[in-house]
Amino acid sequence: MAVAGMANSGPLAGVRVVELAGIGPGPFAAMLLADLGADVVRVDRPGGAGLGIAPEYDITNRNKRSVIVDLKAADGPARVLDLVEKADVLIEGYRPGVAERLGVGPEACHARNPRLVYGRMTGWGQDGPLAQRAGHDIAYIALTGTLGMIGRPDEPPTVPANLLGDYAGGSLYLVVGVLAALHHARDTGTGQVVDAAIVDGASHLASMIHGMFASGGWQDRRGTNLLDGGCPFYGSYETSDGQYMAVGALEQQFYDEFVRLLGIADTAPPRHELARWDELRAAVAAQFKTRTREEWTAVFEGSDACVAPVLSMAEAPRHPHLAARGTFTDHGGITQAAPAPRFSATPTAVRTGPAQPGADTEDVAGDWDVPSLTKGISSETEEDN
Repeated sequence: MAVAGMANSGPLAGVRVVELAGIGPGPFAAMLLADLGADVVRVDRPGGAGLGIAPEYDITNRNKRSVIVDLKAADGPARVLDLVEKADVLIEGYRPGVAERLGVGPEACHARNPRLVYGRMTGWGQDGPLAQRAGHDIAYIALTGTLGMIGRPDEPPTVPANLLGDYAGGSLYLVVGVLAALHHARDTGTGQVVDAAIVDGASHLASMIHGMFASGGWQDRRGTNLLDGGCPFYGSYETSDGQYMAVGALEQQFYDEFVRLLGIADTAPPRHELARWDELRAAVAAQFKTRTREEWTAVFEGSDACVAPVLSMAEAPRHPHLAARGTFTDHGGITQAAPAPRFSATPTAVRTGPAQPGADTEDVAGDWDVPSLTKGISSETEEDN
């Protein structure tokens, strides 16, 4: 399906997605589908919705198109259902029951389009004692045990932005579920509901850790294990200029190269003596403090010591490796991550900047053959998450 002005490419070209506007993991999941080539139409509410990000900077709305529909208006649900009839996927992030009350729940949508994949993104899930409770990323990962394993043992848990819950445990699991259900729908002609809950996804991410814990190979205390900063050769160290270097020299051959280049091969305590890990950590820390980050980067350049400089968000796009791969791109004056992953036969790209609310109503109405979209829009606001 060719979309006017969009030049869609990518493995999902031809897939039509309706996104009911929300915040956080839903928009990011829809952005990923759009990056992969899907024609994503975001249904924005009159007056906007979100956390105050100016629409022109909301990168999670790139590669999409926007229409405005007031779902509380008398004809609002019918307009969305007209879109649903032409869609392959719908994504919503309301609290359980809200979409049903607005007239665009799974039953109403599947009555118009039995093949539809109906993706639901929530923190707590569609059922359970907390299903109706408000929440944000930090509360979801707190309950799953994943927040509690991040940070030093003598300090509060470290907050991993909203990457672990909203995006890793939420958006990515929603996308996996939607694509699996889409495959099933194309094979059988039958759609279904995908219940993606951040508490489920964040818990699932820790599968290996739960296995290690069951075997006795992981302590249920943060900052005391191989991969959580407890290990002196897997962590970050401050340099003389107040910057940091990251070390991940787990295997013996990488560790040997690490201590040799660091200059402590002859004096470091044996790495397998856990009782001397504090001593080893102190030795590594003291050595890193003798040079700047730039100097240490040069020392470890080209080696297999598994050491890298800790870069800031502003620095990362300029790193030679990321620059060579085109990991970041500039579009519309905004530096942002390029679509990922990459495909040999169906390349992806940032085709358009963030969709501006309602700017694409006429184009979508024509492309999708949904003339009802161009009717007048009520000024009422839609029920929020």
